[in-house]
Amino acid sequence: MARLVLSECCGLAPLRLRAGRGAIAAPAPPAALSAAALPRGPAAAAIHRDWALRVSAPTRLASAVDEGDRRSAAPGGEEAAGGVFDPGAPPPFGLAEIRAAIPKHCWVKDPWRSMSYVLRDVVVVLGLAAAAARLDSWLVWPLYWAAQGTMFWALFVLGHDCGHGSFSNNPKLNSVVGHILHSSILVPYHGWRISHRTHHQNHGHVEKDESWHPLPERLYKSLDFMTKKLRFTMPFPLLAFPLYLFKRSPGKKGSHFNPSSELFQPNEKKDIITSTASWLAMVGLLAGLTFVMGPIQMLKLYAVPYLVFVAWLDMVTYLHHHGHEDKLPWYRGKVNINNAVFQFVNVSR
Repeated sequence: MARLVLSECCGLAPLRLRAGRGAIAAPAPPAALSAAALPRGPAAAAIHRDWALRVSAPTRLASAVDEGDRRSAAPGGEEAAGGVFDPGAPPPFGLAEIRAAIPKHCWVKDPWRSMSYVLRDVVVVLGLAAAAARLDSWLVWPLYWAAQGTMFWALFVLGHDCGHGSFSNNPKLNSVVGHILHSSILVPYHGWRISHRTHHQNHGHVEKDESWHPLPERLYKSLDFMTKKLRFTMPFPLLAFPLYLFKRSPGKKGSHFNPSSELFQPNEKKDIITSTASWLAMVGLLAGLTFVMGPIQMLKLYAVPYLVFVAWLDMVTYLHHHGHEDKLPWYRGKVNINNAVFQFVNVSR
């Protein structure tokens, strides 16, 4: 499974395993994949037996070479020579193989098609809200919360693509659309975009990574009881995203809303001010709607779907960055998630 890049939409081909570990040079492709070309929608969560999240990095073990020889007796496990699993071993393929498996049309960014996704999702969000408000039945509300929370997640993904520049080649269009989409679900667009960029630049680094990285044992032991409970004991981490926006990860200082935060460079202050102002405008709009429609109605229409969206975001991100207990190599999680995150599949097996 780690050998495949799967996508019904783009027709991605199987990756060929290679014996060597050396990097293969390839011409640089466009900066990001087209948002319009990739499949969209939420991923199914894997079933985990252990409700406690792992916070320390695994030890260094031996490496894996071929998936057929790596499988262990444990379901989904993979072993290296000598029967010892190495979660940090380099993959048996390189970026050149991955790039070659992606059809050329997936590199083309079509702003019209991207905007059609925005229009479609916004129409669905408004239609769901109107239907639920009109029916106003407790038989309907749970279905609405699940569907609307998933649609909030879809809006986040489109804003995510704006932040990566895969929505279009026009930075201004990306910024405007990203602000509208992310502010509507209470995410500061530039603040999150910049911290997300830092995450990609330092992925898995214990000190420099921005989120979802192993904590040193000394830092974990220094955390107070409530922080440990809320950050590392299920199901609380599924609702951690708003807290992360305000306080970042344990051991880090600053906020996604503060232009003077150490997260940002001096030349990024105006961007952060713009995003924070947009976020505050959305908070004001929600307050006005609460005054007009009543707190209970807004709780049902917006607050509960928002929590479902946060759970989607944290769950998919968690699956993207974990798997040691199931002996999944880091690249297998990435290959599966990046190409099946919007399909209802079990991404951990």
